[in-house]
Amino acid sequence: MKIQLPEDVKYIIDRLQEQGYEAYAVGGCVRDTLLGRNPSDWDITTSATPSQVKKTFERTVDTGIAHGTVTVMLEKSGYEVTTYRIDGEYEDARHPKSVTYTSSLLEDLKRRDFTINAMAYNEMEGLVDAFCGEQDLKDGIIRCVGEPRERFTEDALRMLRAVRFAAQLGFSIEENTSGAIRELSSLLSKVSAERIQVELVKLLVSPHPEELEELYTLGISRVILPEWDVMMETPQQNPHHCYTVGKHTIEVVKGVRPDKVLRLAALFHDVSKPECRSTDRAGVDHFYGHPQVGAKRTKEILRRLKFDNATIDAVCALVKGHDVNPDPQPKYVRRTLRGLGESCFPAMFELKHADIMAQSEYKQQEKLTALEKYRRLYQEIVERRECISLKGLAVNGRDLMEIGVPAGKQIGKILDALLEVVMEDPSKNTKEYLLGYTLENLFIR
Repeated sequence: MKIQLPEDVKYIIDRLQEQGYEAYAVGGCVRDTLLGRNPSDWDITTSATPSQVKKTFERTVDTGIAHGTVTVMLEKSGYEVTTYRIDGEYEDARHPKSVTYTSSLLEDLKRRDFTINAMAYNEMEGLVDAFCGEQDLKDGIIRCVGEPRERFTEDALRMLRAVRFAAQLGFSIEENTSGAIRELSSLLSKVSAERIQVELVKLLVSPHPEELEELYTLGISRVILPEWDVMMETPQQNPHHCYTVGKHTIEVVKGVRPDKVLRLAALFHDVSKPECRSTDRAGVDHFYGHPQVGAKRTKEILRRLKFDNATIDAVCALVKGHDVNPDPQPKYVRRTLRGLGESCFPAMFELKHADIMAQSEYKQQEKLTALEKYRRLYQEIVERRECISLKGLAVNGRDLMEIGVPAGKQIGKILDALLEVVMEDPSKNTKEYLLGYTLENLFIR
């Protein structure tokens, strides 16, 4: 099997070999190339120590020197070059207590997570595949290198990574590997929220986000996202639904494009249905207030997972507004846009459409028709550039002070009142009309 190495990678490998060291492209770049994909980055492994690597190249950066990694800089690009190593004892199910360099490529490959990530390549020796990774790629299997329990005890995050790779590649997890995950999933409690977040997002935006169900069946979500377990186990005995909350959610996630904010919003849009669930005398379930409660719960979860504030705000706004259905009249749509915030749109329509399509057929067409009217009115409001917030008003605080309104709280109250006027009738959003209206109705000099 011949792999076309990028010129920079070939140069680094050739230089190291010229100095008498072994060197190979390794890991994900080899895997992706064998799959016919373009690797996002190229990692190189070598028998040279970090100090020997640094002597071989003019520009290097000590990016992970404690673990044997040096970044070689060529022009503006950087390539991680890591010395063959054997990891010492793992004390925290995440990091080795020590790292020992080795002259054996095989020993280095043995410590890697999955067979598909444990292949190396250079042009002199070709593909080095000691653990049948190429065959597992052909068979669509995620399998640990060696004994799965050892790999997961070393680094518990690998359990979540197994599901993430399955989602990204459309693979299945090999039986012994999945069995070890069920047995050891509790170890994920030792992994930082930041690392959990990264893997969860990669899973969500993958081509197969339905692997979210595997988080539940393997016991992973019980540790990292217990709310998901409750969602998977909550029925929806209601004419509008045909799935549990969890199964419905998976269909919604699949129904939106692979954008981080959209898929997070899809994941959490019904997160509070379990706690808001009530059943009437006829045995019908209701979930009153779940969008508002859900927005608060989503904020708690995203903070726990260490998401940034911008992402949290965007996701929570979509969760809060996903079940808002204004009357199909311009003034009500304008008020909805004002209340939810302009930044929610047009993503809100995509989320709502996916939500409807993941429900039962009961009144589904009526809902889709209403959604299209909502979307069309929104588009008309945008095209006409109608005012739906204070920043769009034809007057501001300075204009009010020029006609005699004193600085202070009254300025804000008058602007809010003027916005109400304009929300009702956008044609009144002119400086002349609003100042006249202020003097006539809102402020007496």
